[in-house]
Amino acid sequence: MANQAKKASAQSKKISNSVKVAGIQMASSPQVSSNLIEAERLIAIAVKQGAKIVVLPEYFCMMGFKETDKVKVREKEGEGPIQHFLAKMAKEYKIWLIGGTVPLTSNFPKKVRNSCLVYNDKGVQVARYDKIHLFGLDLGTEHYHEENTIESGDSVVVVDTPYGKIGLSICYDLRFPELYRAMGEVDILVVPSAFTETTGKAHWECLLRARAIENLCYVIAPAQGGYHLSGRETHGNSMIVDPWGVILDRLPRGSGVVMANLNRDYQASLRNSLPALNHRTIKAI
Repeated sequence: MANQAKKASAQSKKISNSVKVAGIQMASSPQVSSNLIEAERLIAIAVKQGAKIVVLPEYFCMMGFKETDKVKVREKEGEGPIQHFLAKMAKEYKIWLIGGTVPLTSNFPKKVRNSCLVYNDKGVQVARYDKIHLFGLDLGTEHYHEENTIESGDSVVVVDTPYGKIGLSICYDLRFPELYRAMGEVDILVVPSAFTETTGKAHWECLLRARAIENLCYVIAPAQGGYHLSGRETHGNSMIVDPWGVILDRLPRGSGVVMANLNRDYQASLRNSLPALNHRTIKAI
């Protein structure tokens, strides 16, 4: 029994109760190489300020002129300059790096998987989430149909880290709370995104705060923010939200970093005071 207690104690010490995290905001161009240079500049800023977890936005590596441009730069899992870059940054800066999204090969020659990749501080890929919900919008002059160039994923992904459990999601997933419920009790949700300005100004903040509140967890939401060469405008407003729905940091537009300290003791106290997760009576429909 004593040995078991020691093992349990040692295991608990592996989980840090406080960690500084960062979300990177970009206005990515069609050029992969220039975007990687910009991403490294921003990662370095975050690390200099003490970040141990850094999350890049959706399409950090490229926002093309056309939706089909991402198919041209797709990579096989574990191969290619974008994934090499992510592994190198994680190892070099000794951080857990969540690579927004990377276009990976799919079962269809004219489509990609829009994949969120997680690297540990040794530069090893430890998790992959393929975007499940594909964005579709026909509103005025704006038309988006991700199903034309993306093959959807079908698996919910949660990754264990030294800083707690992190649930992975991407952009349009934010509108589907059942995805987050399917993750179980996680400590952090990440939502790398490229919300349009139209939908973002209407719903981005309220959806992020809702996901944080209903799951009593922290949310890191790095985004694309600005005008792109394709003519597309993304909403920006990257933010980090605490389990009570308080916005800890926000960046309205342009390249930059949002940062905050995540405190798991504070999170635990909220869950003890308001045990809503234990009060659920409808588990599934």
